[in-house]
Formats: sequence, structure tokens, C-alpha cells
Amino acid sequence: MKKNKIIKTLVSTGTYAEFIHEILELSKNTVSSYVCVSNVHMTIESYQSESFCNIVNSANITTPDGMPLAKSMKLLYGIDQDRVAGMDLMPDLMKVSEDRGFSIFLYGSTDDTLAKIVSKAKVEFPDLNLNVYSPPFRELTEEEKKHIVANMNKINPDFVFVALGCPKQEKWMAEHKDKVNSCMIGLGGALEVYAGIKYRAPQWMQNYSLEWLYRLVQDPKRLWKRYLYTNSLFIILLIKQLLLQKNRTIIK
Repeated sequence: MKKNKIIKTLVSTGTYAEFIHEILELSKNTVSSYVCVSNVHMTIESYQSESFCNIVNSANITTPDGMPLAKSMKLLYGIDQDRVAGMDLMPDLMKVSEDRGFSIFLYGSTDDTLAKIVSKAKVEFPDLNLNVYSPPFRELTEEEKKHIVANMNKINPDFVFVALGCPKQEKWMAEHKDKVNSCMIGLGGALEVYAGIKYRAPQWMQNYSLEWLYRLVQDPKRLWKRYLYTNSLFIILLIKQLLLQKNRTIIK
């Protein structure tokens, strides 16, 4: 899929349906691949870290998870971009996987969250082949890493949904490219929403790019500093990119 730069991050473009199609094609035709689901937080992480930026920009697909990124495509490139959120991708890919006989491996999160997901999926997608594993919340040894990869490849899932939080999950996917024989997708908080542990903002808040505010209300102690800093910096850097592009147009 074609990618356009937002600040320093290369973000894929297309309709939501095209993203689903291309992700399915990745799983079908590529031995090992990974998909980043990018929002403002990830964009700022990429801006601040060249190595992390390279990881995100090396992804086979990078979706515009947040409305700010989708709207930035319109401002910068005149593209009416669909939002391709992890919270939509997860259940939609589960449904398609059930229909087509594909299997999914959930890696990350907590045992409690994974148990809730399995319980819900048995009702919503009773024929889905779903495996889960919550790794220890510490640095893994090389032997442990090899053991996890060997188990994944033995199961041979079509998709591995990775939920370790940004930027850890993107680093994990990049490290395991060509080791895990599957299409890996970094879904982070989408698992908690699907499990019913956290709730998604109403549609009107999503439409007006206010989902971050809804999350902030749910978890203010953890998120207020991040949102104050990252959202402000994102706006400043986006304005800077817009002005630079306008200046280049005038010079031409």
C-alpha cells in the first residue's frame, strides 16, 4: 500500500476495506510480516527515536489508527482517509478468520484479559481457532524467547495479535520478523476494549478526534502527562510540516 509521511512516520493509505484485504493478503502470501497500528503517541515516539521510527517505517503496513492521523492525510495530501483503528481491526479480522478457517494467536496482555477474550470469542466466533499466551512481565531470556517462537510456529497461526503496549510491541514485532512465521499486528489496548475491561468512546467523540479525552477520563493518573505533551507536540509538528509544504509550493 502507498505510504505518506506524517511528521516522520510513513502511514499507509486506502479505504478500510482495502486495509482488511491487504492484511489478509500479507498473511496469505508473506511468510513473516508485521503491521503497525499508528496513533499520535506512536507518531511522537517515532519523531523522538530514529531507531523506533525505522521500525515503524519498515512495517509492511502502518494503519492510521487515530482520527488525527486520518485528518492529517487530508490536510497534508488532500486524501480523504478512513480511520483504521485497532479496536475495529481486531473483531473484524476475527470474524474473517472464522469465516475462512484462519487461526489467531494472542500474545501479550494479562491472563485475566485473555481469559475474558476467549470467553467472549467463544460466543461471538464459536468456530474461530484461537490460541493465547501472556508472557512474564519482565525481560525474557534468549531461551525463553526461542521457546515462545518455537511454540508459535508449531501452532502456525495466520495472525499473531501482539499486545505489549507501544513502543514495546512494535519493537517485539521487528525483532521477530523472519522468526515468527505469521502476520503480526500490534493491537495494544484493543484487547482490553474487546475484553470489556475498558470502554470505547461514543461515535461522536471518535468523529471529532476526542477519543483520547474519553481514555483520559478512564485513566487520568497514567495518561494526563502523556496526552498533554504528545498531543501538543503533535499539533506543533503538524503545523510545521504544513507550513514547510506550503513554502515549497510557493517557491515552485
